[in-house]
Amino acid sequence: MPGSEGRSGASWTRALLPLLLLAGSGGCLSRPDLFPFGPGQGDLELEAGDDVVSPALELIGALRFYDQTDITSVYVTTNGLIAMSEPPADESYPGIFPPTFGAVAPFLADLDTTDGLGNVYYREDLTSSVFRLAAEHVQRGFPEVAFQPASVVVVTWESVAPYHGPGSSPAQESKRNTFQAVLASSNSSSYAIFLYPEDGLQFSTTFSKKDEDQVPAMVGFSQHLVGFQRNTDGAYNIFANDRESIGNLAKSSNSGHQGVWVFEIGSPATTNGIVPADVNLGSDDGAEYEEEEDYDLVTSHPYNEPSILSPGHKATERPHGTPTERTRSFQLPMEKFSQQHPQVIDVDEVEETGVVFSYNTDSRQTCSNNRHQCSVHAECRDYATGFCCRCVAGYTGNGRQCVAEGSPQRVNGKVKGRIFVGNSQVPVVFENTDLHSYVVMNHGRSYTAISTIPETVGYSLLPLAPIGGIIGWMFAVEQDGFKNGFSITGGEFTRQAEVTFVGHPGKLVIKQQFSGIDEHGHLTINTELEGRVPQIPYGASVHIEPYTELYHYSSSVITSSSTREYTVTDPGQEGATPSHTHTYQWRQTITFQECVHDDSRPALPSTQQLSVDSVFVLYNQGERILRYALSNSIGPVRDGSPDALQNPCYIGTHGCDTNAACRPGPGTQFTCECSIGFRGDGQTCYDIDECSEQPSVCGSHAVCNNHPGTFRCECAEGYRFSEGGVCVAVVDQRPINYCVTGLHDCDIPQRAQCIYTGGSSYACSCLPGFSGDGRACQDVDECQLSRCHPDAFCYNTPGSFTCQCKPGYQGDGFRCVPGEVEKTRCQQEREHILGAAGATDAQRPSLLGMFVPECDEHGQYVPTQCHGSTGYCWCVDRDGRELEGTRTRPGMRPPCLSTVAPPIHHGPAVPTAVIPLPPGTHLLFAQTGKIERLPLEGNTMKKTEAKALLHVPAKVIIGLAYDCVDKMVYWTDISEPSIGRASLHGGEPTTIIRQDLGSPEGIALDHLGRNIFWTDSQQDRIEVAKLDGTQRRVLFETGLVNPRGIVTDSVRGNLYWTDWNRDSPKIETSYMDGTNRRILAQHNLGLPNGLTFDAFSSQLCWVDAGTHRAECLNPAQPGRRKVLEGLQYPFAVTSYGKNLYYTDWKMNSVVAVDLAISKETDTFHPHKQTRLYGITTALSQCPQGHNYCSVNNGGCTHLCLATPGSRTCSCPDNSLGVDCIERK
Repeated sequence: MPGSEGRSGASWTRALLPLLLLAGSGGCLSRPDLFPFGPGQGDLELEAGDDVVSPALELIGALRFYDQTDITSVYVTTNGLIAMSEPPADESYPGIFPPTFGAVAPFLADLDTTDGLGNVYYREDLTSSVFRLAAEHVQRGFPEVAFQPASVVVVTWESVAPYHGPGSSPAQESKRNTFQAVLASSNSSSYAIFLYPEDGLQFSTTFSKKDEDQVPAMVGFSQHLVGFQRNTDGAYNIFANDRESIGNLAKSSNSGHQGVWVFEIGSPATTNGIVPADVNLGSDDGAEYEEEEDYDLVTSHPYNEPSILSPGHKATERPHGTPTERTRSFQLPMEKFSQQHPQVIDVDEVEETGVVFSYNTDSRQTCSNNRHQCSVHAECRDYATGFCCRCVAGYTGNGRQCVAEGSPQRVNGKVKGRIFVGNSQVPVVFENTDLHSYVVMNHGRSYTAISTIPETVGYSLLPLAPIGGIIGWMFAVEQDGFKNGFSITGGEFTRQAEVTFVGHPGKLVIKQQFSGIDEHGHLTINTELEGRVPQIPYGASVHIEPYTELYHYSSSVITSSSTREYTVTDPGQEGATPSHTHTYQWRQTITFQECVHDDSRPALPSTQQLSVDSVFVLYNQGERILRYALSNSIGPVRDGSPDALQNPCYIGTHGCDTNAACRPGPGTQFTCECSIGFRGDGQTCYDIDECSEQPSVCGSHAVCNNHPGTFRCECAEGYRFSEGGVCVAVVDQRPINYCVTGLHDCDIPQRAQCIYTGGSSYACSCLPGFSGDGRACQDVDECQLSRCHPDAFCYNTPGSFTCQCKPGYQGDGFRCVPGEVEKTRCQQEREHILGAAGATDAQRPSLLGMFVPECDEHGQYVPTQCHGSTGYCWCVDRDGRELEGTRTRPGMRPPCLSTVAPPIHHGPAVPTAVIPLPPGTHLLFAQTGKIERLPLEGNTMKKTEAKALLHVPAKVIIGLAYDCVDKMVYWTDISEPSIGRASLHGGEPTTIIRQDLGSPEGIALDHLGRNIFWTDSQQDRIEVAKLDGTQRRVLFETGLVNPRGIVTDSVRGNLYWTDWNRDSPKIETSYMDGTNRRILAQHNLGLPNGLTFDAFSSQLCWVDAGTHRAECLNPAQPGRRKVLEGLQYPFAVTSYGKNLYYTDWKMNSVVAVDLAISKETDTFHPHKQTRLYGITTALSQCPQGHNYCSVNNGGCTHLCLATPGSRTCSCPDNSLGVDCIERK
């Protein structure tokens, strides 16, 4: 469509939603109609200025945006924009749209609040009044949607001024704009509400610092930049970007209320673009508009050239005179088209018929396309207005979430707090603290533990048992006709509670977000505490008498309030009369989504009474763990202790098995009934092995696997599940699409693609960047084809290449022009010091006594900085700040790690998937953003066959470990920081740990016990976890300064590690459970870095960058031997056969050392000469041997940690211990 392409430039300035669709209402939006804002509403205020970005606003309720479902923080800017991630400091905005980060822009322009020129307010609001107001706006714009917010973010730009540049209009100096953006989220969708009050937009253009001219503001959304070029598939939508359309924002609407615009921004419907509301009140209701004879419909855009608006799909052409249909997702019928030919569809190509577009009005949601929203243990039913989910017999819940009746439940989550204790003016702050809860459902008893609570606040939080009591309400024992919290909400709700302590100033606010059942079958919760509590003395105990609480129910909202007492007994007065009795008042609001379509479902009682007894609270000062335990029952409102409450089912004296439900009868009679999947008399229940009792339960060609309370079926190899749920042979399906089944002979997916040609035929084709017949593809060296600019360096990579301009030139490598890029912080600091000293050369005598920072080739701080005069060296972070505990004596350079990944240069994207490893034994080594493989033939490095195994450009990979059982490589990354892994069979890498890490460096693996161990030099500790990153436990957090290398002896159950502490370097050992810790070597060490253990020879060897030696010892024998001296700067080491292989920072090489003759025998120089880090050996098969954790996890419930000749069963940190058994 050449015509469309020719007008694409005009579409950039004429991209308002077609005004024929947007008839406004007669009533104007006044400022009092905005959402409440200001300091009185608890708003945070953005710092005054120009181009200011707020700190992260951490959200209790997750925000959904396009296809993202887990945005937990946003950033607010002066310039009318809300960012989904922190905007890069070097990215100017407003600038080219879309930006590289996700953005919501109600009025993107260069705004200014300097010297009192307006204010920007922002907050997350969890109050019911704001929830109602947000729901009203959303339902006005989307009448068919039943929306109940769980979180609302309110951002207000009040009386903000335009930026005044040299070319600014004097008439604008007194102009001010007021507008508001509201982001409302439920557990399944998010909406944006933009509000523009009458006379709120007094200017529509601002002075652009970049263009040095007046440019219009913009209203739109941007998903984010998926790759590092603007030609990837991230979507963006622009709804207004010229003077006329901006001027109409306060006059019109897409939701039926003038000045209010509503958009669906996060749900399954927004994967490819934002969905605007489409309420049309008719042209008679709207204001008059200037006629637009030529404007474009803007749909969802990928990131293409920034100078045009190009939709991500091509619209199907329609004949003139036929109205074009559009769906609710605001996209024409579409199909993919080449990005090299962007197109837009002009509305004026369609004959105007009064209403240009029509909508599909059949918006009723049915089970046929929403069955996935119900639990697998629920049935879906259609009703006149929609569908509802209902748990099947034997299960309880709200249908979306169901659990077996009577089965114990686990709840996991995080807690953060900012609490003032007593009259203190300094808050106690804690974050990322673990919460674990275990619930015996048939007793209604919940056990909750919150870990690492500081002593300064621990005892003072003892009265707050209802923090965990909300879990007790969820699983309270239900009396006949009454429902506990899980039956009502399915564990998906938001709770906000306010605690007032009578006679004590201030109050405490508790915000909790429950997010349903995760993939492990556990409920998830996030808790936030903020406010003031009375001080309780160290060592005191708190007693809370049984109490009742009334819960009042209305549509999707539950409220309660109560006044009760707690008693504090001072330390040393046990047995005496309690010295203090206090009163506190509780108010709470619970909001959730309920299914309104099922009129036949019995209505909930408007008021229910929660009875709580056997309240136990404890703060363990040594472990810093806060524990709450409560028993809960839900029933009718009663006074005193009614007879009904004496039924053993309600008071927990029934004695039923923990996997049984208690069924109350008349009076005190009851029966115990085993949960589904269990058998017995109810007093004792045994798991039913369905696989043994019903051998044919899975049908033919299937394997049955028994699990507690259930079973699972898997098809045998060569078979797959049909739509009817039976296993059918793959060969029985004709025709066969071999490309889908994977039974083709094309080269691996990283080098070739399989093309289905119909029937059972297919063709193979090499991917771009590779050559061959498709069955065998070779990498094309694009650098030989002169693809980069003559003034650029070219770097070849598998299937791709990158270009980088030479020093003295700037550009993207494909186009380089003379000139210098903007100087980095390191370069600026260096020039400032040199300039102040009147020097241009850091080595001149005039600089004696001064420290001049050293920058690398990219302008970043070199991780190791040294003082030229004193000779002291130390490590620095990415901002040049010295890291504590790293300064070494003169003449010794500490082994510092760079946390900054090198810049990624423009070029074709490099696949991140693992290129499968060929057979044999390989060395794997890390080189900043990638892992390479180096095959071994015997002990000889096959240097010509070295290849990249995995590309992860944004990471700085340090440590490597290999799992010979599952053929997986594990690594530590200090840039995020995180711990990840990838299968050497191929596929995408995954991150298994990213929380509570400082600088993870060394990593080791016990292939028998299935655990990983790692060192953290910032946290100064050593941890262990299962291979999937769960069940973390700190082994050591004392006596460590700079721990780095770590290895295991799996068969003997020993652990070894290095600590390059500049004052006292050492090599230590312990059993894998952390016991029997001792020092193996501490004399004549300098900077011990890498460590390796050879299971065949029982030799522990290390390389030392301070003494420049490689040494070995046998841990069971005295003495050690020097293998080799004169090493340059060794970092990591591994062993195989008779050789050691180490990485060296000065040579940027892998060096082989023959242990038998103590001599370097070979050196491998990678193609890319950058610093090498970790190295490990990927064995072709596992070493022989076993330990006590090899079989059945050693009989442990959680962590099995091997020791010499035995094992220890350990619990993860912060666990309750109720379902975890620790034993030797």
